[in-house]
Amino acid sequence: MAGNTDRAGNKPLIERRSIDYIPEVERHGRLLSQFTLWLGANLQITAIVTGALAVVLGGDVFWSLIGLLIGQLLGGGVMALHAAQGPKLGLPQMISSRVQFGVYGAAIPIVLVCLMYLGFTATGTVLSGQALGQLFGVSDTIGILIFASVIVLVTVLGYRVIHWIGRVASVIGVIAFVYLFSRLMSQTDVGALLEIRHFSWSSFLLAVSLAASWQIAFGPYVADYSRYLPSKTSSVKTFFAAGAGSVVGAQVAMILGVFAAASANGQFAGHEVAYIVGLSGSGAVAALLYFSIAFGKVTISTLNSYGSFMCIATIISGFRGHLQVSRMQRLVFVLVIVGAATLIALLGQHSFLGAFKSFILFLLAFFTPWSAINLVDYYCITRERYDVPALADPNGRYGRWNLLGISVYVFGVLVQLPFISTKFYTGPLVAALGDVDISWIIGLVLPAALYYVCARKWHGTVPDQLILPVEQSSVVQPKTSGAGRAAAQA
Repeated sequence: MAGNTDRAGNKPLIERRSIDYIPEVERHGRLLSQFTLWLGANLQITAIVTGALAVVLGGDVFWSLIGLLIGQLLGGGVMALHAAQGPKLGLPQMISSRVQFGVYGAAIPIVLVCLMYLGFTATGTVLSGQALGQLFGVSDTIGILIFASVIVLVTVLGYRVIHWIGRVASVIGVIAFVYLFSRLMSQTDVGALLEIRHFSWSSFLLAVSLAASWQIAFGPYVADYSRYLPSKTSSVKTFFAAGAGSVVGAQVAMILGVFAAASANGQFAGHEVAYIVGLSGSGAVAALLYFSIAFGKVTISTLNSYGSFMCIATIISGFRGHLQVSRMQRLVFVLVIVGAATLIALLGQHSFLGAFKSFILFLLAFFTPWSAINLVDYYCITRERYDVPALADPNGRYGRWNLLGISVYVFGVLVQLPFISTKFYTGPLVAALGDVDISWIIGLVLPAALYYVCARKWHGTVPDQLILPVEQSSVVQPKTSGAGRAAAQA
Protein backbone atom coordinates (compact mmCIF):
# COMPACT_ATOMS: atom_id res chain seq x y z
CA MET A 1 0.00 0.00 0.00
CA ALA A 2 2.88 2.33 0.73
CA GLY A 3 4.21 1.70 -2.76
CA ASN A 4 0.89 2.75 -4.24
CA THR A 5 0.93 5.95 -2.20
CA ASP A 6 4.45 6.81 -3.32
CA ARG A 7 3.63 6.29 -6.95
CA ALA A 8 0.47 8.37 -6.65
CA GLY A 9 2.39 11.19 -5.00
CA ASN A 10 4.85 11.35 -7.92
CA LYS A 11 2.14 11.61 -10.55
CA PRO A 12 1.60 14.97 -12.27
CA LEU A 13 -1.70 16.75 -11.73
CA ILE A 14 -2.42 16.70 -15.47
CA GLU A 15 -2.75 13.18 -16.81
CA ARG A 16 -0.23 12.47 -19.56
CA ARG A 17 -1.62 9.10 -20.63
CA SER A 18 -4.70 8.82 -22.82
CA ILE A 19 -5.77 5.58 -24.47
CA ASP A 20 -2.35 3.92 -24.38
CA TYR A 21 -1.30 1.11 -22.06
CA ILE A 22 -0.51 2.13 -18.46
CA PRO A 23 2.92 0.73 -17.47
CA GLU A 24 3.18 -0.99 -14.11
CA VAL A 25 5.47 1.72 -12.72
CA GLU A 26 2.67 4.26 -13.24
CA ARG A 27 -0.04 2.17 -11.61
CA HIS A 28 -1.43 3.67 -8.41
CA GLY A 29 -4.64 4.08 -6.50
CA ARG A 30 -6.73 2.03 -4.13
CA LEU A 31 -9.87 0.01 -4.49
CA LEU A 32 -11.62 2.47 -2.18
CA SER A 33 -11.31 5.10 -4.90
CA GLN A 34 -13.40 2.88 -7.19
CA PHE A 35 -16.14 2.72 -4.58
CA THR A 36 -16.16 6.48 -3.87
CA LEU A 37 -16.01 7.43 -7.55
CA TRP A 38 -19.08 5.41 -8.47
CA LEU A 39 -20.90 6.26 -5.27
CA GLY A 40 -20.46 9.98 -5.99
CA ALA A 41 -21.37 9.52 -9.66
CA ASN A 42 -24.74 8.02 -8.70
CA LEU A 43 -25.76 10.23 -5.78
CA GLN A 44 -27.18 12.88 -8.10
CA ILE A 45 -30.38 14.40 -9.43
CA THR A 46 -30.71 12.36 -12.63
CA ALA A 47 -30.73 9.13 -10.62
CA ILE A 48 -33.44 10.62 -8.40
CA VAL A 49 -35.55 11.43 -11.46
CA THR A 50 -34.96 7.95 -12.93
CA GLY A 51 -36.22 6.29 -9.76
CA ALA A 52 -39.22 8.61 -9.63
CA LEU A 53 -40.27 7.48 -13.11
CA ALA A 54 -41.17 4.07 -11.68
CA VAL A 55 -43.97 5.78 -9.69
CA VAL A 56 -44.78 8.59 -12.12
CA LEU A 57 -45.48 5.96 -14.80
CA GLY A 58 -47.89 3.98 -12.64
CA GLY A 59 -46.03 1.79 -10.16
CA ASP A 60 -46.62 1.68 -6.40
CA VAL A 61 -43.85 2.41 -3.90
CA PHE A 62 -43.32 -1.09 -2.49
CA TRP A 63 -42.93 -3.02 -5.75
CA SER A 64 -41.07 -0.16 -7.43
CA LEU A 65 -38.39 -0.30 -4.73
CA ILE A 66 -38.00 -4.07 -5.14
CA GLY A 67 -37.92 -3.84 -8.92
CA LEU A 68 -35.32 -1.08 -8.82
CA LEU A 69 -33.09 -3.12 -6.49
CA ILE A 70 -33.26 -6.18 -8.74
CA GLY A 71 -32.41 -4.02 -11.74
CA GLN A 72 -29.47 -2.45 -9.89
CA LEU A 73 -28.02 -5.85 -9.05
CA LEU A 74 -28.44 -7.23 -12.57
CA GLY A 75 -27.15 -4.16 -14.37
CA GLY A 76 -24.52 -3.47 -11.71
CA GLY A 77 -23.14 -6.98 -12.23
CA VAL A 78 -22.63 -6.27 -15.94
CA MET A 79 -21.03 -2.91 -15.16
CA ALA A 80 -18.68 -4.38 -12.55
CA LEU A 81 -17.54 -7.18 -14.89
CA HIS A 82 -16.29 -4.49 -17.25
CA ALA A 83 -14.59 -2.67 -14.36
CA ALA A 84 -12.57 -5.78 -13.50
CA GLN A 85 -10.91 -5.68 -16.94
CA GLY A 86 -9.13 -2.38 -16.22
CA PRO A 87 -6.29 -3.51 -13.91
CA LYS A 88 -5.55 -6.63 -15.98
CA LEU A 89 -5.32 -4.91 -19.36
CA GLY A 90 -4.22 -1.40 -18.31
CA LEU A 91 -6.36 0.01 -21.13
CA PRO A 92 -9.55 2.06 -21.56
CA GLN A 93 -12.66 -0.05 -22.05
CA MET A 94 -13.42 0.48 -25.73
CA ILE A 95 -9.89 -0.35 -26.94
CA SER A 96 -10.53 -3.96 -25.96
CA SER A 97 -13.41 -4.07 -28.47
CA ARG A 98 -10.79 -4.48 -31.18
CA VAL A 99 -10.38 -8.09 -30.09
CA GLN A 100 -14.02 -8.81 -30.95
CA PHE A 101 -14.57 -6.39 -33.87
CA GLY A 102 -11.14 -5.80 -35.41
CA VAL A 103 -8.95 -2.69 -35.23
CA TYR A 104 -11.14 -0.83 -37.73
CA GLY A 105 -14.41 -2.64 -36.98
CA ALA A 106 -14.41 -1.48 -33.34
CA ALA A 107 -15.30 1.99 -34.63
CA ILE A 108 -18.86 0.80 -35.33
CA PRO A 109 -20.09 0.50 -31.71
CA ILE A 110 -17.72 3.24 -30.52
CA VAL A 111 -19.32 5.91 -32.73
CA LEU A 112 -22.74 5.12 -31.26
CA VAL A 113 -21.35 5.17 -27.72
CA CYS A 114 -19.91 8.64 -28.43
CA LEU A 115 -23.32 9.90 -29.50
CA MET A 116 -24.98 8.47 -26.42
CA TYR A 117 -22.54 10.02 -23.95
CA LEU A 118 -22.73 13.31 -25.81
CA GLY A 119 -26.47 13.25 -25.16
CA PHE A 120 -26.07 12.27 -21.52
CA THR A 121 -23.63 15.17 -21.04
CA ALA A 122 -26.09 17.57 -22.66
CA THR A 123 -29.08 16.53 -20.57
CA GLY A 124 -27.01 16.63 -17.37
CA THR A 125 -25.77 20.08 -18.30
CA VAL A 126 -29.35 21.37 -18.50
CA LEU A 127 -30.17 20.19 -14.96
CA SER A 128 -26.88 21.54 -13.61
CA GLY A 129 -27.42 24.85 -15.36
CA GLN A 130 -30.79 25.17 -13.62
CA ALA A 131 -29.19 24.48 -10.23
CA LEU A 132 -26.33 26.95 -10.80
CA GLY A 133 -28.77 29.54 -12.09
CA GLN A 134 -30.74 29.31 -8.85
CA LEU A 135 -27.56 29.25 -6.75
CA PHE A 136 -25.96 32.36 -8.28
CA GLY A 137 -29.13 34.19 -9.27
CA VAL A 138 -28.35 34.11 -12.99
CA SER A 139 -30.14 32.71 -16.02
CA ASP A 140 -30.12 29.00 -16.80
CA THR A 141 -28.04 29.80 -19.91
CA ILE A 142 -25.27 31.36 -17.83
CA GLY A 143 -25.50 28.41 -15.45
CA ILE A 144 -25.03 26.01 -18.36
CA LEU A 145 -21.93 27.88 -19.56
CA ILE A 146 -20.42 27.94 -16.06
CA PHE A 147 -20.99 24.22 -15.71
CA ALA A 148 -19.50 23.48 -19.14
CA SER A 149 -16.33 25.40 -18.24
CA VAL A 150 -15.86 23.30 -15.11
CA ILE A 151 -16.35 20.07 -17.09
CA VAL A 152 -13.69 21.10 -19.63
CA LEU A 153 -11.18 21.83 -16.87
CA VAL A 154 -11.72 18.59 -14.95
CA THR A 155 -11.77 16.42 -18.09
CA VAL A 156 -8.49 17.90 -19.36
CA LEU A 157 -6.81 17.39 -15.97
CA GLY A 158 -7.80 13.75 -16.15
CA TYR A 159 -7.70 10.62 -14.04
CA ARG A 160 -6.38 11.78 -10.65
CA VAL A 161 -8.57 14.89 -10.49
CA ILE A 162 -11.62 12.91 -11.58
CA HIS A 163 -11.09 10.47 -8.70
CA TRP A 164 -10.57 13.36 -6.29
CA ILE A 165 -13.81 14.96 -7.47
CA GLY A 166 -15.50 11.57 -6.99
CA ARG A 167 -14.36 11.36 -3.36
CA VAL A 168 -15.57 14.87 -2.59
CA ALA A 169 -18.85 14.28 -4.41
CA SER A 170 -19.46 11.09 -2.43
CA VAL A 171 -19.04 12.95 0.88
CA ILE A 172 -21.23 15.87 -0.21
CA GLY A 173 -23.78 13.45 -1.67
CA VAL A 174 -24.04 11.38 1.50
CA ILE A 175 -24.57 14.51 3.64
CA ALA A 176 -27.15 15.94 1.23
CA PHE A 177 -29.07 12.67 0.90
CA VAL A 178 -29.15 12.05 4.65
CA TYR A 179 -30.61 15.52 5.11
CA LEU A 180 -33.13 15.12 2.28
CA PHE A 181 -34.27 11.74 3.60
CA SER A 182 -34.75 13.19 7.07
CA ARG A 183 -36.83 16.06 5.66
CA LEU A 184 -38.86 13.73 3.48
CA MET A 185 -39.56 11.34 6.35
CA SER A 186 -40.72 14.22 8.57
CA GLN A 187 -43.18 15.39 5.91
CA THR A 188 -44.41 12.05 4.55
CA ASP A 189 -46.11 8.99 6.02
CA VAL A 190 -43.70 6.48 4.53
CA GLY A 191 -45.42 3.53 6.21
CA ALA A 192 -48.69 4.37 4.53
CA LEU A 193 -47.02 4.55 1.13
CA LEU A 194 -45.39 1.15 1.63
CA GLU A 195 -48.70 -0.45 2.59
CA ILE A 196 -50.23 0.32 -0.81
CA ARG A 197 -49.33 -2.76 -2.84
CA HIS A 198 -50.88 -3.32 -6.25
CA PHE A 199 -48.55 -5.65 -8.12
CA SER A 200 -48.42 -5.24 -11.89
CA TRP A 201 -45.96 -7.07 -14.09
CA SER A 202 -45.67 -4.12 -16.46
CA SER A 203 -44.91 -1.62 -13.68
CA PHE A 204 -42.57 -4.05 -11.92
CA LEU A 205 -40.59 -4.82 -15.09
CA LEU A 206 -40.45 -1.10 -15.84
CA ALA A 207 -38.73 -0.50 -12.50
CA VAL A 208 -36.29 -3.36 -13.16
CA SER A 209 -35.53 -1.98 -16.63
CA LEU A 210 -34.99 1.58 -15.41
CA ALA A 211 -32.35 0.53 -12.89
CA ALA A 212 -30.67 -2.10 -15.07
CA SER A 213 -30.38 0.25 -18.04
CA TRP A 214 -28.94 2.93 -15.75
CA GLN A 215 -26.16 0.59 -14.61
CA ILE A 216 -25.43 -0.98 -18.00
CA ALA A 217 -24.93 2.50 -19.46
CA PHE A 218 -21.65 2.76 -17.50
CA GLY A 219 -20.22 -0.33 -19.24
CA PRO A 220 -18.39 1.32 -22.16
CA TYR A 221 -16.15 3.41 -19.90
CA VAL A 222 -16.03 1.91 -16.41
CA ALA A 223 -12.61 0.29 -17.02
CA ASP A 224 -11.23 3.72 -17.96
CA TYR A 225 -11.20 4.51 -14.23
CA SER A 226 -9.78 1.21 -12.97
CA ARG A 227 -6.94 0.81 -15.46
CA TYR A 228 -4.43 2.64 -13.23
CA LEU A 229 -4.80 0.09 -10.43
CA PRO A 230 -1.82 -2.30 -10.09
CA SER A 231 -2.19 -5.31 -12.39
CA LYS A 232 -2.13 -7.71 -9.42
CA THR A 233 -5.29 -6.12 -8.02
CA SER A 234 -7.89 -8.81 -7.41
CA SER A 235 -10.54 -8.93 -10.14
CA VAL A 236 -13.11 -9.98 -7.55
CA LYS A 237 -12.27 -7.02 -5.30
CA THR A 238 -12.38 -4.62 -8.25
CA PHE A 239 -15.75 -6.07 -9.22
CA PHE A 240 -17.22 -5.48 -5.77
CA ALA A 241 -15.59 -2.06 -5.22
CA ALA A 242 -16.93 -0.52 -8.43
CA GLY A 243 -20.19 -2.47 -8.43
CA ALA A 244 -21.05 -1.75 -4.79
CA GLY A 245 -20.37 1.97 -5.16
CA SER A 246 -22.58 2.21 -8.22
CA VAL A 247 -25.41 0.01 -6.92
CA VAL A 248 -25.55 1.61 -3.46
CA GLY A 249 -25.37 5.16 -4.82
CA ALA A 250 -28.00 4.61 -7.51
CA GLN A 251 -30.39 2.71 -5.28
CA VAL A 252 -30.26 5.36 -2.54
CA ALA A 253 -30.91 8.12 -5.09
CA MET A 254 -33.76 6.20 -6.73
CA ILE A 255 -35.37 5.41 -3.37
CA LEU A 256 -35.48 9.13 -2.68
CA GLY A 257 -37.00 9.67 -6.12
CA VAL A 258 -39.68 7.04 -5.52
CA PHE A 259 -40.77 8.53 -2.19
CA ALA A 260 -40.59 12.09 -3.51
CA ALA A 261 -42.75 11.31 -6.55
CA ALA A 262 -45.25 9.29 -4.48
CA SER A 263 -45.75 12.11 -1.97
CA ALA A 264 -45.67 15.03 -4.42
CA ASN A 265 -49.32 14.85 -5.54
CA GLY A 266 -48.34 15.41 -9.16
CA GLN A 267 -45.96 18.30 -8.46
CA PHE A 268 -42.71 16.40 -9.11
CA ALA A 269 -42.74 15.82 -12.88
CA GLY A 270 -41.44 18.88 -14.74
CA HIS A 271 -40.15 20.54 -11.55
CA GLU A 272 -37.70 17.92 -10.33
CA VAL A 273 -34.86 20.16 -9.13
CA ALA A 274 -37.14 22.73 -7.53
CA TYR A 275 -39.21 20.06 -5.76
CA ILE A 276 -36.21 18.23 -4.30
CA VAL A 277 -34.63 21.46 -3.06
CA GLY A 278 -38.03 22.61 -1.81
CA LEU A 279 -38.01 19.79 0.72
CA SER A 280 -35.53 21.86 2.73
CA GLY A 281 -37.43 25.12 2.55
CA SER A 282 -35.36 28.12 1.45
CA GLY A 283 -32.36 30.22 2.39
CA ALA A 284 -28.85 28.92 3.04
CA VAL A 285 -29.85 25.26 3.16
CA ALA A 286 -31.56 25.49 -0.24
CA ALA A 287 -28.45 27.18 -1.66
CA LEU A 288 -26.29 24.34 -0.34
CA LEU A 289 -28.60 21.79 -1.93
CA TYR A 290 -28.41 23.56 -5.28
CA PHE A 291 -24.63 23.42 -4.94
CA SER A 292 -24.82 19.72 -4.05
CA ILE A 293 -26.94 19.00 -7.14
CA ALA A 294 -24.52 20.86 -9.42
CA PHE A 295 -21.44 19.26 -7.86
CA GLY A 296 -22.99 15.80 -8.11
CA LYS A 297 -23.50 16.35 -11.81
CA VAL A 298 -19.86 17.41 -12.21
CA THR A 299 -18.75 13.86 -11.47
CA ILE A 300 -21.03 12.04 -13.89
CA SER A 301 -20.79 14.69 -16.64
CA THR A 302 -17.00 14.55 -16.43
CA LEU A 303 -17.13 10.76 -16.71
CA ASN A 304 -19.30 11.13 -19.82
CA SER A 305 -16.97 13.72 -21.38
CA TYR A 306 -13.82 11.77 -20.49
CA GLY A 307 -15.38 8.59 -21.86
CA SER A 308 -16.34 10.39 -25.08
CA PHE A 309 -12.76 11.64 -25.44
CA MET A 310 -11.49 8.08 -25.00
CA CYS A 311 -13.94 6.83 -27.64
CA ILE A 312 -13.00 9.45 -30.24
CA ALA A 313 -9.29 8.91 -29.61
CA THR A 314 -9.82 5.15 -29.97
CA ILE A 315 -11.52 5.56 -33.35
CA ILE A 316 -8.82 7.86 -34.72
CA SER A 317 -5.94 5.79 -33.35
CA GLY A 318 -7.33 2.65 -34.97
CA PHE A 319 -6.88 4.15 -38.43
CA ARG A 320 -3.59 5.88 -37.56
CA GLY A 321 -2.02 2.69 -36.23
CA HIS A 322 -0.80 3.91 -32.81
CA LEU A 323 -2.32 4.75 -29.43
CA GLN A 324 -0.59 7.95 -28.34
CA VAL A 325 -2.58 11.21 -28.08
CA SER A 326 -0.78 14.48 -27.30
CA ARG A 327 -1.99 16.89 -24.64
CA MET A 328 -2.91 19.46 -27.29
CA GLN A 329 -4.95 16.87 -29.19
CA ARG A 330 -6.59 15.93 -25.92
CA LEU A 331 -7.56 19.54 -25.26
CA VAL A 332 -9.00 19.92 -28.76
CA PHE A 333 -11.03 16.70 -28.45
CA VAL A 334 -12.43 17.74 -25.06
CA LEU A 335 -13.33 21.24 -26.28
CA VAL A 336 -15.17 19.77 -29.27
CA ILE A 337 -17.03 17.21 -27.14
CA VAL A 338 -18.08 19.57 -24.35
CA GLY A 339 -18.76 22.37 -26.86
CA ALA A 340 -21.14 20.15 -28.82
CA ALA A 341 -22.89 18.98 -25.64
CA THR A 342 -23.23 22.58 -24.43
CA LEU A 343 -24.69 23.69 -27.74
CA ILE A 344 -27.26 20.90 -27.58
CA ALA A 345 -28.07 21.86 -23.98
CA LEU A 346 -28.54 25.53 -24.88
CA LEU A 347 -30.77 24.72 -27.83
CA GLY A 348 -32.77 22.12 -25.99
CA GLN A 349 -33.23 23.60 -22.53
CA HIS A 350 -36.70 24.94 -23.35
CA SER A 351 -37.92 22.77 -26.19
CA PHE A 352 -36.79 19.49 -27.73
CA LEU A 353 -34.63 18.13 -24.90
CA GLY A 354 -37.31 15.62 -23.85
CA ALA A 355 -37.41 14.10 -27.33
CA PHE A 356 -33.63 14.17 -27.49
CA LYS A 357 -33.39 12.22 -24.22
CA SER A 358 -35.68 9.59 -25.76
CA PHE A 359 -33.31 9.38 -28.71
CA ILE A 360 -30.38 8.85 -26.35
CA LEU A 361 -32.24 6.07 -24.53
CA PHE A 362 -32.91 4.53 -27.94
CA LEU A 363 -29.16 4.45 -28.49
CA LEU A 364 -28.81 2.20 -25.43
CA ALA A 365 -29.93 -0.65 -27.68
CA PHE A 366 -26.76 -0.22 -29.72
CA PHE A 367 -24.26 -0.95 -26.99
CA THR A 368 -26.10 -3.58 -24.94
CA PRO A 369 -25.08 -6.26 -27.49
CA TRP A 370 -21.56 -4.80 -27.49
CA SER A 371 -21.42 -5.38 -23.74
CA ALA A 372 -22.63 -8.97 -24.14
CA ILE A 373 -20.04 -9.75 -26.84
CA ASN A 374 -17.17 -8.10 -24.96
CA LEU A 375 -17.88 -9.90 -21.69
CA VAL A 376 -18.43 -13.34 -23.23
CA ASP A 377 -15.22 -13.02 -25.23
CA TYR A 378 -13.12 -11.79 -22.31
CA TYR A 379 -14.35 -14.21 -19.64
CA CYS A 380 -15.40 -17.28 -21.64
CA ILE A 381 -13.52 -17.38 -24.97
CA THR A 382 -10.12 -15.66 -24.65
CA ARG A 383 -10.24 -15.88 -20.83
CA GLU A 384 -8.24 -12.68 -20.30
CA ARG A 385 -5.54 -13.75 -22.81
CA TYR A 386 -5.31 -10.61 -24.91
CA ASP A 387 -2.44 -9.55 -27.17
CA VAL A 388 -2.31 -5.88 -26.15
CA PRO A 389 0.36 -4.72 -28.66
CA ALA A 390 -1.70 -6.23 -31.49
CA LEU A 391 -4.61 -3.93 -30.63
CA ALA A 392 -2.77 -1.10 -32.41
CA ASP A 393 -1.84 -3.13 -35.50
CA PRO A 394 -4.45 -3.47 -38.29
CA ASN A 395 -2.23 -6.16 -39.85
CA GLY A 396 -1.82 -8.04 -36.58
CA ARG A 397 -3.60 -10.85 -34.81
CA TYR A 398 -7.01 -9.14 -34.69
CA GLY A 399 -7.05 -7.75 -38.22
CA ARG A 400 -8.97 -4.79 -39.58
CA TRP A 401 -12.50 -6.21 -39.47
CA ASN A 402 -13.81 -9.17 -37.47
CA LEU A 403 -16.89 -10.37 -39.35
CA LEU A 404 -17.98 -12.71 -36.56
CA GLY A 405 -18.14 -9.99 -33.90
CA ILE A 406 -19.70 -7.46 -36.27
CA SER A 407 -22.35 -9.93 -37.49
CA VAL A 408 -23.39 -10.92 -33.97
CA TYR A 409 -23.46 -7.26 -33.00
CA VAL A 410 -25.78 -6.36 -35.90
CA PHE A 411 -28.01 -9.32 -34.96
CA GLY A 412 -28.06 -8.09 -31.34
CA VAL A 413 -29.22 -4.63 -32.40
CA LEU A 414 -31.90 -5.86 -34.80
CA VAL A 415 -33.36 -8.45 -32.42
CA GLN A 416 -34.05 -5.70 -29.86
CA LEU A 417 -36.06 -3.47 -32.16
CA PRO A 418 -39.47 -5.13 -31.58
CA PHE A 419 -39.07 -4.65 -27.80
CA ILE A 420 -37.86 -1.03 -27.58
CA SER A 421 -40.23 1.51 -26.03
CA THR A 422 -39.26 5.19 -26.28
CA LYS A 423 -40.92 8.34 -27.55
CA PHE A 424 -38.46 8.26 -30.42
CA TYR A 425 -39.32 4.70 -31.47
CA THR A 426 -41.64 1.96 -30.17
CA GLY A 427 -41.40 -1.64 -31.32
CA PRO A 428 -44.41 -3.71 -32.48
CA LEU A 429 -44.28 -6.14 -29.51
CA VAL A 430 -44.20 -3.50 -26.77
CA ALA A 431 -47.98 -3.16 -26.48
CA ALA A 432 -48.38 -6.92 -25.94
CA LEU A 433 -45.90 -6.66 -23.04
CA GLY A 434 -47.83 -3.93 -21.24
CA ASP A 435 -45.75 -1.10 -22.77
CA VAL A 436 -42.62 -2.31 -20.97
CA ASP A 437 -39.21 -2.04 -22.63
CA ILE A 438 -37.36 -5.34 -22.16
CA SER A 439 -34.94 -4.76 -25.03
CA TRP A 440 -31.96 -4.68 -22.67
CA ILE A 441 -32.70 -8.29 -21.63
CA ILE A 442 -32.95 -9.42 -25.26
CA GLY A 443 -29.84 -7.43 -26.17
CA LEU A 444 -27.77 -9.08 -23.45
CA VAL A 445 -28.92 -12.69 -23.53
CA LEU A 446 -29.33 -13.54 -27.22
CA PRO A 447 -26.09 -11.96 -28.57
CA ALA A 448 -24.16 -13.46 -25.63
CA ALA A 449 -25.45 -16.96 -26.38
CA LEU A 450 -24.93 -16.64 -30.14
CA TYR A 451 -21.42 -15.24 -29.81
CA TYR A 452 -20.42 -17.95 -27.34
CA VAL A 453 -21.57 -20.75 -29.66
CA CYS A 454 -20.03 -19.21 -32.79
CA ALA A 455 -16.77 -18.01 -31.24
CA ARG A 456 -15.98 -21.43 -29.81
CA LYS A 457 -15.96 -22.75 -33.40
CA TRP A 458 -14.62 -19.87 -35.46
CA HIS A 459 -12.66 -17.65 -33.11
CA GLY A 460 -9.24 -16.48 -34.31
CA THR A 461 -5.96 -17.40 -32.68
CA VAL A 462 -5.86 -16.82 -28.93
CA PRO A 463 -2.51 -16.26 -27.14
CA ASP A 464 -1.41 -18.82 -24.59
CA GLN A 465 -1.28 -16.01 -22.04
CA LEU A 466 -1.87 -12.28 -21.71
CA ILE A 467 0.73 -10.41 -23.81
CA LEU A 468 1.57 -6.90 -22.60
CA PRO A 469 3.81 -4.24 -24.20
CA VAL A 470 7.47 -4.30 -23.25
CA GLU A 471 7.91 -1.67 -20.55
CA GLN A 472 10.88 0.58 -21.21
CA SER A 473 11.82 0.74 -17.53
CA SER A 474 12.43 -3.01 -17.33
CA VAL A 475 16.08 -3.91 -16.84
CA VAL A 476 15.73 -7.54 -17.88
CA GLN A 477 13.11 -8.49 -20.43
CA PRO A 478 11.42 -11.88 -20.03
CA LYS A 479 11.97 -14.36 -22.80
CA THR A 480 9.07 -14.95 -25.12
CA SER A 481 8.74 -17.25 -28.06
CA GLY A 482 6.87 -17.45 -31.32
CA ALA A 483 3.81 -15.25 -31.63
CA GLY A 484 4.39 -13.90 -28.13
CA ARG A 485 7.80 -12.41 -29.05
CA ALA A 486 6.52 -10.97 -32.31
CA ALA A 487 3.54 -9.34 -30.63
CA ALA A 488 5.63 -7.94 -27.78
CA GLN A 489 7.94 -6.25 -30.30
CA ALA A 490 5.13 -4.90 -32.49
